[in-house]
Amino acid sequence: MSAASPAELPLSYRTLAALLRPVLLAATKRDWRGTEHFPEEGGFVVAPNHISYVDPLVFAHFMYDSGRPTYFLGKDSLFEIPVVGGALRRSGQIPVYRNSLKATDAYQAAVAAIRAGKPVGIFPEGTITRDPALWPMRGKTGAARVALETRCPLVPVAQWGAQDILAPYARRPRLFPRRTISMAAGPAVDLSDLYERPIDTVTLRTATDRLMTRITALLEGIRGERATGERFDPRKHGVPETGDPTRHDGPTQRDDTSGED
Repeated sequence: MSAASPAELPLSYRTLAALLRPVLLAATKRDWRGTEHFPEEGGFVVAPNHISYVDPLVFAHFMYDSGRPTYFLGKDSLFEIPVVGGALRRSGQIPVYRNSLKATDAYQAAVAAIRAGKPVGIFPEGTITRDPALWPMRGKTGAARVALETRCPLVPVAQWGAQDILAPYARRPRLFPRRTISMAAGPAVDLSDLYERPIDTVTLRTATDRLMTRITALLEGIRGERATGERFDPRKHGVPETGDPTRHDGPTQRDDTSGED
């Protein structure tokens, strides 16, 4: 299938874009690179790092203006917000239900969207990175699983700047002065050697580690510095994998946009 034009998008998607895009154009400066790596037609998984609650908005802007408007996996609590939840559903976005009987629905919906020729955005970390320096942390396997199941391109994207608008887990945005949002897409991660292997834990971890390595390298290019040390793993550091890790009363808000681990 060819890339969807705005006229072919659901009405709710077009309405959200019409409302939000002018705001983002006014509130941000943009340093966007690598859009030539997005397939001109057909479905694919596009996987960015996660640094702020603002990420879905600025990343959707990047994808929309690239000519490949993207459908996203998002935490189910967003779909329960009055008005917002209805708009997300009508625009074709995909809720992620963790630890429930509906846990596989997001995966199945993402696979169906890819096979229908749609780009699907999956934040492979599943939540805002717990790395103290905001480098990509250990990824969950949802993005790799969808890419291996459909054998579609898996395109890595690094982003930087959203944290200057809204710091991780902050509630008050800083809109002035205008912040620069940097986005860099890279060539699709080569998973062809894994296609004939069972989609098991070892295969998924291999594919996911390749993806996170590529995202990290792209982010190093944006930031002009090298990530140091082993990739941060919340489980090894005793940090909650969901919710606000700065709170001491346990996770209170799920922020999972990855699919399963």
